[in-house]
Amino acid sequence: MAQQAKKISEIEEVTAAIIRDQWDMSGGEKVTRYVGKFFDRQRTGKKILARVVGNHGTYTVSLSVKAGRASGACSCYVGRDGCHHCVALAKTFLENPESFVAVARKRRTNIRTLDDLASYLKGVTLARLTDQMKERGVTQTAFAESIGMNPRHLAAIKSSEARHHYFNELGATKLAVLWVIENVEVATASGIRRKKKK
Repeated sequence: MAQQAKKISEIEEVTAAIIRDQWDMSGGEKVTRYVGKFFDRQRTGKKILARVVGNHGTYTVSLSVKAGRASGACSCYVGRDGCHHCVALAKTFLENPESFVAVARKRRTNIRTLDDLASYLKGVTLARLTDQMKERGVTQTAFAESIGMNPRHLAAIKSSEARHHYFNELGATKLAVLWVIENVEVATASGIRRKKKK
């Protein structure tokens, strides 16, 4: 019963953010033709994601709520909040929030199989993983340089994922960051050392 209350609360928070930020007020013909046309509708916590067929292929569109504010991302050429696909997704959610299938996040501690790993990596962004890595004392620059990657390229992979454009090495990069989170920590500002095995 408590689980159900949490889901309702997250739905209400997404709804409130959409209305507060006036995503439901934007419109026009470009938006209207996509409302209700989304498929593969998912909701993970306070993030909704779905796909829609647009003028230049199928777009992945999402809307996330952080600190009570809604922000969108789309794989179309606009790629951000001003995109009419993002507005159409918000309106689709307001019309039928139950059509977005609730997806439970896979916890890192529950990874036992390759399928679990794939599910976990799909459900976490590279940005979130690099934040966790930084909390453990490893900077994004130090990580990139340690694996022979240009730090700018790592930043490009991260920002592209946020717009639903995916580099081929995204999964491998996430896996490498995950390994660092689990196995490496910074001893001093000048170097990296391994965590001691217990």
